[in-house]
Amino acid sequence: MKLKVYVLVFFLLVSSQAHCFSDVNQTSTSSYTKTKYPLVLVHGFNGYTHQAYIVEYWFGIVESLSKDGASVFPVLVSAVQGTEIRGEQLLSSVEKIIAATGAEKVNLIGHSHGALTARYVAGVAPDLVASVTSVAGVNKGSELADFIRSIVKEETILEDFVASIVNVIGGTTSFLSGNGSLTQNAVAAVDSLTTKGVRKFNKRYPYGVNSDCKSSSSLASNGIHYFSWGGKSTVTNILDPSDLGLLISGGIVGGKNDGLVRTCSSHLGKVLGKPYRMNHQDVVNQTMGLRDASEIDPVTLFRQHANRLKSLGL
Repeated sequence: MKLKVYVLVFFLLVSSQAHCFSDVNQTSTSSYTKTKYPLVLVHGFNGYTHQAYIVEYWFGIVESLSKDGASVFPVLVSAVQGTEIRGEQLLSSVEKIIAATGAEKVNLIGHSHGALTARYVAGVAPDLVASVTSVAGVNKGSELADFIRSIVKEETILEDFVASIVNVIGGTTSFLSGNGSLTQNAVAAVDSLTTKGVRKFNKRYPYGVNSDCKSSSSLASNGIHYFSWGGKSTVTNILDPSDLGLLISGGIVGGKNDGLVRTCSSHLGKVLGKPYRMNHQDVVNQTMGLRDASEIDPVTLFRQHANRLKSLGL
């Protein structure tokens, strides 16, 4: 039983992986990525903006977008917390960004649990959101979260034990990213990511959800554009230490997946491109850019999408 607990904690650590709330614009060399509204990047489960000002979550992405004109705001929310709490934290950051920039709206881009977090803000404050983009988002739930819940039952000593460990991990992650006061709640986080939890969430915030896992029009009836892309591989670079964990967790998830999220679950609104030969970390250029060198650069995908939003007047 102890071995199972350690393995589960390891899975949670693997799923973690962009700067604090601040605009990180550099001197622009072109206007290729200069969108009308600021880009707000939202990290996933046990995510961060940076770790001790060294390791970046959105490795190379923020700088590349900013260099060619985008106004980019990677924001920090609780590393380990329920979707609604994370969503309220994000909403607060969005309001601050709008006040600071004078923009009417923002473009939200969320990775993994960050996609649900972004969708929450679009659901409760649609007037502040121009678009939502899901990058390997958990839009139909996580079989890994279901697996964890099948072993770690509610209101048990084991749940208390595992949650206490994960809460410490999440608190440390947030602290190293500059805000140790953010609340952590591992139980709420996992329950938010189960297929049951996301099904309830989707009933409250259905915009952009594709019932048949196919692509749809980007523009939803609430006036917000929804986009998505994701991966289909687990092991993509033998030098990347996270690939082994994703290989194991991908076997639990089953079907075509990126190690943590099924390809179908990653779909939201207009599905861009194809399921790429990327895993759950590769899609945001982790770890430190280690990926399948024969596949398109994930930084390029973000740049192309910024230009797409620009072309749409967003």
